[in-house]
Amino acid sequence: MSEIEIRPFVGADLGGVLAVILPIQCEEFGIAITANDQPDLAVIPEFYQAGKGQFWVAVRNGQVVGTLGLKDIGNNQTALRKMFVAADVRGREHGVANRLLSQLVAHAEDHGIKDIFLGTTDKFLAAHRFYEKNGFSEVSKGELPQSFPLMAVDTKFYRRGITAA
Repeated sequence: MSEIEIRPFVGADLGGVLAVILPIQCEEFGIAITANDQPDLAVIPEFYQAGKGQFWVAVRNGQVVGTLGLKDIGNNQTALRKMFVAADVRGREHGVANRLLSQLVAHAEDHGIKDIFLGTTDKFLAAHRFYEKNGFSEVSKGELPQSFPLMAVDTKFYRRGITAA
C-alpha cells in the first residue's frame, strides 16, 4: 500500500482536484454539475486559503485522491466544503477521510475557530454517517449563520463546535 500524504493545496493540484470531485458528483451521485457551476474551485487560494480557511489534498503517488476545503465565514466560524475521497482509497484501511478531517480539526483548534458548519445533499448517506460519527450534529437551515455559503443542492446541514486546544 502506498503512502498517502495530506497537505495544503497548491496551484498545480487543480487538475487533480477536479479529477476527484467531478466524477464523484456526476457519475456516482448523478448530480448534473460542472466545474463552471463551482466557481470556488477555480480560485481555491482566494476562496478557501484566506483568513482562517484552508484547502487540503490527499495525495498518493503524486495523484490527488482526496479533497477538503474550509471556508472562513467570519466570527470564528467556518464552512466545511468539498470533502471528496476517490473510491479506490475510501474506507478504514486507507483512512483518508479521517486524516483529512483530523487535519481540519487541528487547524480549527490552532486558529481559534469555534464552529464548523457544513451542508450536504440527502443522497450522501455514507457522508451523513461519517459526519455524525465525527462529532457533527444535524442542524436546521435556520440555525446556520447568515454568512454560511448555501449551495442549491444542499438539503442537510451539520455543525461541530470546536474547543481551543
